Amino acid sequence: MSSIYNCPCCGEKTFNPLTKAMAGTMRSKGRVCPKCGKRCVNGKGATIFAAIYFLISFIFVVYVFMHGKDSVWWDTHEVPIVMALILNMYIVPKIVNGFCFKMMETLRIDAYEK
Repeated sequence: MSSIYNCPCCGEKTFNPLTKAMAGTMRSKGRVCPKCGKRCVNGKGATIFAAIYFLISFIFVVYVFMHGKDSVWWDTHEVPIVMALILNMYIVPKIVNGFCFKMMETLRIDAYEK
């Protein structure tokens, strides 16, 4: 049975949730597999999830910014809410990448250049 922590090139279980989370999506260079030396990233599902989550979070940031002066509570809590949303844009996709989605070999040509 294939695990989500297996390297797509050599098939060995060389990644753990932390290294898989740091591998990034298809737009990143990825992480090097310790066994075969090829770079691996999280697949299409992770890239689509990250894009949709980023878009939804950005819509909420714009909503909070536009309606921040509607009440006293919004006015005093606008900055912490926006900061939390911006932080969530980067943290939540990495957590999901660590525990979901299969890995694939990177498609970027410049990932192997030195």
